[in-house]
Amino acid sequence: MAEVLVLVDHLDGSVRKTTTELLTIARRLGEPSAVFLGAGLDNALETLGRFGAEKVYVVADAEIDGYLIATKTDALLTVVAQASPSAILITSTSEGKEIAARASIRLGSGIITDASDVDENGIATQSAFAASYIIGSKVTHGTPIITVKPNATAPIENLTTPAVVQVSVEYGALSTSARITDVAPRAKSGRPDLTEAAIVVSGGRGVGGAEGFTVIEALADALGAAVGASRAAADAGWYPHAFQVGQTGKTVSPQLYIANGISGAIQHRAGMQTSKTIVAVNKDSEAPIFELADFGVVGDLFAVVPQLTEEIGKRKG
Repeated sequence: MAEVLVLVDHLDGSVRKTTTELLTIARRLGEPSAVFLGAGLDNALETLGRFGAEKVYVVADAEIDGYLIATKTDALLTVVAQASPSAILITSTSEGKEIAARASIRLGSGIITDASDVDENGIATQSAFAASYIIGSKVTHGTPIITVKPNATAPIENLTTPAVVQVSVEYGALSTSARITDVAPRAKSGRPDLTEAAIVVSGGRGVGGAEGFTVIEALADALGAAVGASRAAADAGWYPHAFQVGQTGKTVSPQLYIANGISGAIQHRAGMQTSKTIVAVNKDSEAPIFELADFGVVGDLFAVVPQLTEEIGKRKG
């Protein structure tokens, strides 16, 4: 059975849930093998084995963390040359998609980005034209490279004892021409990462101002959710652009998406339409978001959302 490479998304060896999802998908396609770049393998190995990785290719060189994305592409392509995989799966983050694009060009292979699922035949489910259509796509040339959105599938454990393969990489001169000189971690909010969260609570123009997001944050905290914002809210300076959901912001696909005071312009819909369940709260009964919502409440979010937060608190006990 041919190997299917999964590029591990991790922070100092703490494997993100997206990687366990990719390993689950990889088992449909062949024999899952993980590609681990950087430091922290000891922290990651148990998780990778628990979710079915048969091998773990490791590149722990200083060039991985000390330079930009090009060195990670060099490392991935070195593993590809060694493993001759039938497919490569990468998480659909901004970094993951750039690595995938660089690898696609250098391998001469087809690429699919932002898939919401991949079946056993290698057919990827995608949304197209600002999520107006759902399509099936398949790479027909070279080694398929597919980036998959978070929350694409439920991770399923499949215990293995992975073989660890150390890989030696020769880095190109251009790959090491731009060095990372400083890193400033974003302040932690205690909430889950927006793109990985199972629940997202977002606010839009109807929030009325930065102070209005306290209502959105309270509901998010009651649900253990991430907070999102529409482009209008982010452009107005009411909430940081890092939390913008939409075609020019983050793409999310949670189990539950609650849109508060968001009209549902196509730009915003493109970033959240693949959410499993969508709830909308808006004063305007004609707002386009209601066409998309599974459940809708026509009303003032400042009356509706606090009641919802209070009821959730009661039920949590």
